[in-house]
Amino acid sequence: MVLDDQVWLITGSSGIGAATARLAAVYGAKVFVCGLDENDNRQLAAECGGGYHTGDLSITAEAETAVARCISELGPIDALFNVAGGSGRKHGDGPLHLISDDGWARTFDVNLKTMFLMSRAVLRRMMARERGSILNMATVTAYSPEPKNFATHAYAAAKGAAIAMTRSAAAFYAPHGIRINAIAPGLVRTPMSLRAQTDDRILELMKTKQPLSGSLLDPDDIARAAVFLLGPSAQMITGQILGVDGGWEIS
Repeated sequence: MVLDDQVWLITGSSGIGAATARLAAVYGAKVFVCGLDENDNRQLAAECGGGYHTGDLSITAEAETAVARCISELGPIDALFNVAGGSGRKHGDGPLHLISDDGWARTFDVNLKTMFLMSRAVLRRMMARERGSILNMATVTAYSPEPKNFATHAYAAAKGAAIAMTRSAAAFYAPHGIRINAIAPGLVRTPMSLRAQTDDRILELMKTKQPLSGSLLDPDDIARAAVFLLGPSAQMITGQILGVDGGWEIS
C-alpha cells in the first residue's frame, strides 16, 4: 500500500496512536500528531518526519488550532484517526452506582468530546474537497462487557456513543465522498492498560479471553487495521465497526 504523501492527523502520541503514526509514515503519509505531552509529540513527529501540536483537544480552541496547524504545515487533511482517550478510573469511573459526577464528565470529555471536536473541525474542511477518511476509537467492552475486571461504565458508555456517532455520521457524509469507521480493540499493551499489565488475574484471564494472542494485544496489531481502514485499500468501506480483539467478543 502506498499513501502517496497523504496528510494524516492522529490524536495521540503513545500506544496505538504512535504505532499508527509510524506505520503510516512508512507507507508514505505525512503525519501530524497531537497530544498532551510535548516531549512525546516532538519525538514522534521527528521520527515520522511530520508535525505536531500539544494541547487538550477537549477544548474547542485547541482542537481548531491543531487542525489549522496541520493544514498550514502539511496541507489538506486526507485522514483523521481519533485515538485520544483514556481511562476515567482515577477520576471516579466504575460501576454506575459508584461513578462520581467528575468521573462521568471527565471520561466523556476525554473519550467523546475530543472525538467530536476534532471530527467537526476536520469535516468542515473535507466537505469542501468531497473526500476524506475518519477512523474513531471504540472498544470491545462497549458491546461485549467483562463485568468482573472492567466495570468502567462511563468509559463503555462514551465508546458506545462513539459507535453511534460513527454510524450516523457515515450515513450522512457518504454522499460527500467521506468515509467514517471505528475500530474496537480488545485489551492492548499501552500506557492506559498498565493496571492490567501487572495484574496476574487479568493476565491469566487473557489466555482465554483473547485466545488469538493469549495475552494483551500489541499496539501494532491495531495500527495495521487502522492504516487499512483509513487508507485507499478500504475506499468502499464506511459505517463499519471493526473489532480487533484477539477473539474477546466470541470467547
